[in-house]
Amino acid sequence: MSARNKVKFIFVTGGVVSSLGKGITASSLGLLLKQRGFKVTIQKFDPYINVDPGTMSPFQHGEVYVTDDGAETDLDLGYYERFLDVSMTKANNTTTGQVYHEVITKERRGDYLGATVQVIPHITDEIKHRMTKLSELGEYDIIITEIGGTVGDIESLPFIEAMRQLMLQFGKKNTLSIHVTLVPYIPAAGEMKTKPTQHSVKNLLGLGIQPDVLICRSETKLRKEIRDKIALFCNVDSKSVISAYDCKSIYEVPLVFYKEKFDQIVMKRLHLLDRKIKLDEWESFIQKIKNPSKSVDIALCGKYVEHMDAYKSIMESFIHAGAENNAKVKIKSISAEKFETEDPGKLLKDVNGLLIPGGFGERGIEGKIRAVQYARENDLPFFGICLGMQCAVIEFARNVCGIPRANSSEFKKNKYSIIDLMPEQKNIKNMGASMRLGAYPCNLQKDSVAMAAYKTEFISERHRHRYELNNKFRSVLSENGMVFSGLSPDRELVEIIELPSHRWFLGCQFHPELKSRATKAHPLFREFVKASLEYAEEKKYIFKKE
Repeated sequence: MSARNKVKFIFVTGGVVSSLGKGITASSLGLLLKQRGFKVTIQKFDPYINVDPGTMSPFQHGEVYVTDDGAETDLDLGYYERFLDVSMTKANNTTTGQVYHEVITKERRGDYLGATVQVIPHITDEIKHRMTKLSELGEYDIIITEIGGTVGDIESLPFIEAMRQLMLQFGKKNTLSIHVTLVPYIPAAGEMKTKPTQHSVKNLLGLGIQPDVLICRSETKLRKEIRDKIALFCNVDSKSVISAYDCKSIYEVPLVFYKEKFDQIVMKRLHLLDRKIKLDEWESFIQKIKNPSKSVDIALCGKYVEHMDAYKSIMESFIHAGAENNAKVKIKSISAEKFETEDPGKLLKDVNGLLIPGGFGERGIEGKIRAVQYARENDLPFFGICLGMQCAVIEFARNVCGIPRANSSEFKKNKYSIIDLMPEQKNIKNMGASMRLGAYPCNLQKDSVAMAAYKTEFISERHRHRYELNNKFRSVLSENGMVFSGLSPDRELVEIIELPSHRWFLGCQFHPELKSRATKAHPLFREFVKASLEYAEEKKYIFKKE
């Protein structure tokens, strides 16, 4: 308990509706506190019964974010890492499924000595244990805990109760409650309405928690009289009613909160020393986003383009890479299935680069392969990630190596399985948490595009896959011009492929988007955007000349 006593606990809840930005709130506050010199981490508690999001549909959950230690987690952990530039772990994400699984396992083992197992205290005790687990490491001054779902939902009640108990246990000097809520604008009435916020806080009060700070989401900045009204009826100091109005970029939110003195309110409330803040690098990043000198159009050919949260980290990586290239990256999302029936030349005529992301399943595969073929044959900068790399290998095998039946055994099993199931995956039956997950080392070939990007021979990147390039075909691919510029240390796994004859053609088996940071773009995304910009300038020159 001694380590815990040194740590300050901040809890973030949400009310009225979902998707108000609890993750952005937690990340923005975490950034401000970190830039003041505090050691900060953030954890997410999700109320769904799935053990993790690993088997959930991207249409329901968005992307699955993978940590270095192989946890399949909520996409909010991506925000935490991108804002704070720190790596999260399995301990930073807990679900109801994990909690109940642990409690039931203990019950089956007889750990409860014959007691009747109940939500209170057994479930809440397990949640409390997980909420405080990171504090036992002795590495953090502040732990921010985001409670998923909406206050009042039956699923999140055990988490709220555990939060209440911890706040009582550790006291007001060591705990803080932040509630994110909605202040909608009603055009017909011509005014903002505070009732949704009042009702949301009432729900929280009914659960035994008085919020210390209210983050009020609205289209425009709250007027003073609105703040005062919310403060009066929600029993919160008016200075602690923070106006979280819409911004053009989520990366502006920390600066909005700083102007609102949000971090200062938190520090005063938790009796933390007021340290000087360093925001120069972040402000410079924002200026690059807001005032780019160039723009570039890049196509994203994927299976889930109707739901772009499935590619959330990729979209954010393009923002980071654009900033480092002083450019705005405009994404043209194209369904992979379109390439199966429409002319790739028409679909890609106005873009300066093509990215094919990861994914699973056969739908749209032949379209992705056709898109790769167009990029290869027309010297269009190409970037393939995970399945995108596999599609590039299949296309090359078919159309350059003369293996027309080349395919992946994921889609069609034959003797030309250029992409095949990894040996250690063949006897696995459970789908959850059974892929090759997390960070693995990779050695880069000298004088390669990858080496030029990373500027180091040894890298570590995060993976999420079951299939790999079939080593039986490495020689024929190599003989026809494909370079394996990234290999596992034992040289058994191909991690990166390149085509030296092409201006910029690279595929990687890992997911580089999971390591891109706001002020530190991933090297491969940075160089891909740079190559696309150069291609765009060349096109302009040729057009002018003609």
